[in-house]
Amino acid sequence: MSFYTQKIHPGAAFPSLKLATLSGDTVDIGKPAAEYDWRLVVVYRGEHCPMCTKYLNELPCFIDKLNDIGVDVIAVSGDSKAQLEMHMESLDINFPVAYGLSIEQMKALGTYISDPRSPEETDHAFSEPALFVINGDNQVQVVDISNNPFVRPELATLVKGLAWIKDPSNSYPIRGMHNEAE
Repeated sequence: MSFYTQKIHPGAAFPSLKLATLSGDTVDIGKPAAEYDWRLVVVYRGEHCPMCTKYLNELPCFIDKLNDIGVDVIAVSGDSKAQLEMHMESLDINFPVAYGLSIEQMKALGTYISDPRSPEETDHAFSEPALFVINGDNQVQVVDISNNPFVRPELATLVKGLAWIKDPSNSYPIRGMHNEAE
């Protein structure tokens, strides 16, 4: 059995990954809308995952706070357009969702990739949950990668932390960048 993971490190440039949204637009998932300088990318397993649906439905409670501090939000998965359209029936969200994340793109993000347990679960390999915050210099400011649907950042704490990080008076650096060679 061989495994492949190549994690994105804090401070690294976020890869340019283009995906479609239901509105018909193609977006670079790491680039915030023009009025924002940072982006929160939420990678979720797909329509088949009730934990993902719950997490995505919690996000709208924090969108205004995130937007107020200049953070734009997008969610992405490996689901097809049809699967996302079906999923939208159980989502009550106010941020864009992109679909079609390929295995190559999952690998570029360094997410864990799982195979479905049965055809009833889903019809494709999928990314396990991950969360990336990309700063105004296209650097990964915050990264959280899980190998299962049960471990995800608590949103209230994340939003409060991002507000603190973005406050220039705190001079808070990107964490996790210790370099033994220096």
